[in-house]
Amino acid sequence: MGDGLAKILVVDDKQGLRDVLVESLAGVGHDVEPAEDGSRALEKLNERTFDIVVTDLKMPGVDGLELLRVVRERAPQTGVILMTAHGTVDTAVEAMRLGALDYVEKPFPLGAMEAKVEKALEGIRLQSENAYLKEELQQKVGQDEIIGSSASMKNVYELVGKVADTTTPVLILGESGTGKELVAREIYRRSPRRDGPFVTVNCAALAEGVLESELFGHEKGSFTGATAAKKGKFELADRGTLFLDEIGEIPPSTQVKLLRFLQEKEIERVGGTKTIKLDVRVLAATNRDLKKRIEENHFREDLYYRINVITIQLPPLRERREDIPVLVESFLTRLEKKIQKKGKVDEEALGLLQMYDWPGNVRELENVIERALVLANGAAITAKDLSEEIRGGEGAKSAREAYYEASGLQGQIERIEREIIRKALEENDWNQTKAAQQLSLKRSSLQYKMKKYNLMKREV
Repeated sequence: MGDGLAKILVVDDKQGLRDVLVESLAGVGHDVEPAEDGSRALEKLNERTFDIVVTDLKMPGVDGLELLRVVRERAPQTGVILMTAHGTVDTAVEAMRLGALDYVEKPFPLGAMEAKVEKALEGIRLQSENAYLKEELQQKVGQDEIIGSSASMKNVYELVGKVADTTTPVLILGESGTGKELVAREIYRRSPRRDGPFVTVNCAALAEGVLESELFGHEKGSFTGATAAKKGKFELADRGTLFLDEIGEIPPSTQVKLLRFLQEKEIERVGGTKTIKLDVRVLAATNRDLKKRIEENHFREDLYYRINVITIQLPPLRERREDIPVLVESFLTRLEKKIQKKGKVDEEALGLLQMYDWPGNVRELENVIERALVLANGAAITAKDLSEEIRGGEGAKSAREAYYEASGLQGQIERIEREIIRKALEENDWNQTKAAQQLSLKRSSLQYKMKKYNLMKREV
């Protein structure tokens, strides 16, 4: 289905409707073949593969239901859309239980069928991408990795690849729990320094005097309790990488010493006079607004520009909900070894997870999945295994209600699709041609979806 082109088989015993549908779907860029009945459709299915089969329900000989059964058996990756006459909707609903993607009741406008096909193709693309990502995850079990296929995460991967081979300082921004340390580790793993040490310091976890000694070391007798000389994290990271987490919490006196290292590549231990030259790459991260900290005189402006040569902004999980299914799969894979229990998340629970706003981001999601897997009675995590907060508390519209209002799985796919399209448009300054290229869509298809989801540039 590259470049938005799909292979579609149209099956109807009435030539007029068949010809109109073939012309309509081919007109929006698809590769369409006609079949005059179910038997001829089966022959064509033996000759080649199709992404979508659009078939009438009532036909002489092999009808739509029988054709559906064969497609599900022979080519489960092929989607089926049924066309039903008035009064046969109950049969169509039963067909959907058997695996049909959708149905449309005759008579219908051509635009309705085009929309059904586009929706079905997006669902197939999403399932295919998730299957690929799951396969990749199986090959990388046990590794700490950045996970996600959203446009925002692809931008992160691209930046990581560009900065990894350099010694340039990198500032990683993002809310707590978004995976800032994972990004730092990935930069280190892909750098020429990967055989050297990777040393981390949580700057928010240490008091002012302790942090300075932790970073730069100290000499014997430099303060009460300093009974021996001690190397600091900078010395331990020589010829490697030092990751300063929550750098916005470093006190002013320590900021001066950090700035000196970034300028001169040298330090002095606390209580010492000897200058120590070091080869250390510094990566830093914070969830604080450093420009605001500068205005409040809590952070040095010259230090800010030294550490902020390259910025990588991590999106919160609520802005990349399409990554939640593959993140959940990754956590379940890790937990299988950790707690010796294999599990999965059922459709309703996954929908609730995708509706929740995740103030704690990826870290919170991982904790929720571990708790739910431990509490689950069987292998499947269900809605009742999730906390009341995720299911939706009293006094607010519950996630469960929102989930059902989204019309089940297809509604979830549409909500995710809208978010992906919105992000692509924003990233390309609402240039529809560029956004369509990024999304592998035809410009006409993008315009249709923009109208469908009421997406338009807001003037400031």
